[in-house]
Amino acid sequence: MPAEREPTEKGPQVYSIAAHRGFADALVAGLLPRYSDDQLGLARLTLLLPSQRAIRTVTEAFVRLSGTRELRGLLLPRMAAVGDLDIDEKLGPLLDPLGAGNDIPPAVEPTQRWLRLAVLLADELGDRAPKGPALLRQAFDLGRTMDRLLVEGIRPEELLEPRVVDVVGELAEHWKRSTLTFARVQLRWLAELEGSGLVDAPARRNRLFDRAAAKWAAQAPATPIVAAGVTSASPSLARLLRVVSELPRGAVILPDLDLSLDAETWAALGRAGVGESPDDPPFAREDAVTHPQYHLKLLLNRMGVQRGEVQPWHRAGMAAAPPERSKAISNLFLPPAASARWVGLTAEQRRLTGVTLMVSDHPGHEAQSIALKIREALEVPEKRVALITPDRALAARVISHLRRWNVEADDTAGEPLPLTPAGRLLLQLAEVAASNAAPVPLLALLGHPYSGEKFGRADWLDHVRAFDLALRGPRPGPGLAPLRAVAEERDKHVRGFAEWWGVVEGLLTPLLGDGEDMPLASALDALIAAGEAISGGRIWDEADGRSLSSFVEDLRDAARAAGTRIERDGLAVALRDAMERVAVRKPWGGHPRVAVYGLIEARMSRADMVICGGLTEGTWPAAPSPDALLAAPVLRALGVPGADFRIGLAAHDLAAALGAPEVVLSYARRDTSGPAIPSRFVLRVRAMLGADLLDRHLDRETPALARRLNEPARKTAHTRPQPMPSPEQRDVPIAVTGLDRLRGDPYQFYASDILRLRALDALDAEPTAAWKGTAVHQILERWHKEGGSLGAIASEELDKMSAHPLVRGLWWPRLIAGLRWIEEQIAAQDGQGRRVLASEIKGSITFKGVTIKGRADRIDALADGTLAVVDYKTGGPPTARRVQEGFALQLGLIGLMARDGAFAGVAGEPTRFEYWSLRKNSKSASGFGELSEPILEGAKKSGIPRGEFLSETERFLGDAIDRWIKGSDAFTARLNPAYPGYADYDQLMRLQEWQGREDDGE
Repeated sequence: MPAEREPTEKGPQVYSIAAHRGFADALVAGLLPRYSDDQLGLARLTLLLPSQRAIRTVTEAFVRLSGTRELRGLLLPRMAAVGDLDIDEKLGPLLDPLGAGNDIPPAVEPTQRWLRLAVLLADELGDRAPKGPALLRQAFDLGRTMDRLLVEGIRPEELLEPRVVDVVGELAEHWKRSTLTFARVQLRWLAELEGSGLVDAPARRNRLFDRAAAKWAAQAPATPIVAAGVTSASPSLARLLRVVSELPRGAVILPDLDLSLDAETWAALGRAGVGESPDDPPFAREDAVTHPQYHLKLLLNRMGVQRGEVQPWHRAGMAAAPPERSKAISNLFLPPAASARWVGLTAEQRRLTGVTLMVSDHPGHEAQSIALKIREALEVPEKRVALITPDRALAARVISHLRRWNVEADDTAGEPLPLTPAGRLLLQLAEVAASNAAPVPLLALLGHPYSGEKFGRADWLDHVRAFDLALRGPRPGPGLAPLRAVAEERDKHVRGFAEWWGVVEGLLTPLLGDGEDMPLASALDALIAAGEAISGGRIWDEADGRSLSSFVEDLRDAARAAGTRIERDGLAVALRDAMERVAVRKPWGGHPRVAVYGLIEARMSRADMVICGGLTEGTWPAAPSPDALLAAPVLRALGVPGADFRIGLAAHDLAAALGAPEVVLSYARRDTSGPAIPSRFVLRVRAMLGADLLDRHLDRETPALARRLNEPARKTAHTRPQPMPSPEQRDVPIAVTGLDRLRGDPYQFYASDILRLRALDALDAEPTAAWKGTAVHQILERWHKEGGSLGAIASEELDKMSAHPLVRGLWWPRLIAGLRWIEEQIAAQDGQGRRVLASEIKGSITFKGVTIKGRADRIDALADGTLAVVDYKTGGPPTARRVQEGFALQLGLIGLMARDGAFAGVAGEPTRFEYWSLRKNSKSASGFGELSEPILEGAKKSGIPRGEFLSETERFLGDAIDRWIKGSDAFTARLNPAYPGYADYDQLMRLQEWQGREDDGE
């Protein structure tokens, strides 16, 4: 048993550095005269700091101080981190020395616990257990809740105490079930831990803190110990800080504790861990947990220190703000009831000198405005500027904008692993496996910057581009077999393509195994092998690769130990969830005077100008996320702060940032989803300033400059395109499907037939009319030439086209019904002396010196020796009005070609011009199929008389040739606005820039 500690006469030595003084610089300025030694400097001092990031910040402050005081040399104190569970940071060697496991068990690996909890949770829930990523996500949340309880020192059996059981009994049924599930899983897990001789990481931390506190209380260290910047209010850490504060030369230095807050307001913050009686829960529903001082009050209560015992730290840092700033910050964050006193505050008490509000239109505009503020600040020699934001997308945008001026910001928060090149490569491999090699993820993988390194990057990309073109349109069938067929077809046009695809297929085959689920460890093995092979090992070369390597090894070992299985289609989602929790930090810094921080990284840092970005509700502060397993009343009864507690931490982070000499509070009116609500903190600033002061604090110039920076130079409105190609360029053949474009929209003909530009289908596109038409024509061509079952031929042709099962499933019933109607119609016509002469036959003629070419869908011989021209349509046929106006002349042109002998084996005068449409038709027996002619006869009011059909077509054709092919008319865009052509070339003709304006004189 340790010896009884002698009472101290001086009491706890607890200090507070006001927000306006700059914590790190003020801390260093005060430590040097208090603890320095003439010969050893500060080397005898031990400094306890919250994190490794804080150690770096304080070290930089020492460097700055030594430069101002012209010290010849300075031995720094020993700095040790007490760790931060929020960023998965472990204790330093001072509090967790080698050999500590002799009396304190080692901690279980977090990943091993996470996967094992998933197994226990699935076993506990049985049929109600979610699958794949959802189960892993729920297990992670369960582990996080366990950590919250362990940090607070709450034992599992406390869930069974009457104060908790009574609360649970009043909850909804689903909360009762989730509480019971949580308790059962936790008890099973703890039983396993006890059997393995391990403990959870928070439990081990608590024991290490308690052991250090007992050791130092029994025998004070010979050298001074100071704890600075620690705000975690866990009971075990609070007990350690109490001991440190009572050491002979010890001290605890808190950041931004508001000593000017009046006693009434301090009491209004609530219980903060101490009830009025022993039976009271430590937290009440009315506690002001969103106040920036609440967590500090909780820490002081758990340390057993009264606020009156805390002394001000009178040293100031190099980047100190005006002293009156702290009073304004204190007034700014008053609790709701106390905020009424704003009405009586004078202008001096409300003024936030040096604080600017900057309002932008949207996140992109905000990022540009922030980048301009940073660039402007860098014009001042030695001025340091920091951007603090929890919005990683905004931070990335600002960093990108700064590169315009060759400014590489030091992003201390790091980049999420899935956004790094190595992380993306692994995830793209997982997505290929999950989607069974769907085109979009497959091409994203093949085009990754690391792909094909050892195969010759240039040749590799040439083949990827060729494959991209081949895969355009509806998705092929799942797996590698349909892709192999596409590659073999492409090999006819691109030399060596099949050989290249063989390499790719060899890499991907292990990823696309059989079965719905698989061991997670085996899946990772396959991903690693494929990643190394496709990148030539480059995946591991950089800092992100080393982080990925550590992540994969940890996850694979834990998955193998836990026997974790994962559904193939959930693999990518599960990996992304896990990788999002890993941040990759560059091994080198960026610009020495520009830093980008997250909220945690910004603690204790200071700059001459601090820009707080993304100040909207849901971002800063983040939306409170209630615990998924334990209801808020249960947590309060157990003694755990509610979800709103983190809003108070975010408020404290902002209050600390407001202590900088210059502060910019930035937010955007809109976000990606719509109008954004300004942060409650910004609304408080605006309300406290009032209308009389607000205008002085608004920065309107920077957002206006950001708008102008991206505005293109003003140009006159684009005129309607009217290309005038040379006679040689105009001399092109006309396809039977091109005459309509030439007459209706000459620009489309110019783009497609003269410039030879073709629109590309999207990847994984919906089946277009053209794709369906191609399929129907190929089916009918085979059926006319080979006979047999039309349904069997249709199935074989769709197989050749690698039609995806979903596409086939949705379109097949309509297709087969339409084909059955065609079969019935032809069978009926055979009895009338009509027979098929030719199908899908190509031909050409020369008319006025111009080649007319095309393919006839079908030409029939009628009983009287004349011909019937048939055009198949998968949708509705052109109206008779369009044919009459000369904008649907395909039937007539095929008729002219047939009459003039363009098709081998076809002779005669065409007299029938028929559209055979496969669309819905209530009059058809099968519900599909319709036969029509654009002939003006009987009761019809539009169309072309049968006897004039070919002559009218000749007239329209001759007119078009005279004007555009042999003539000099311009190929005017949208010459006939009513022409219902395709919109493939609307962007090329810049339609939106001139349509509707050509008559306005612009």
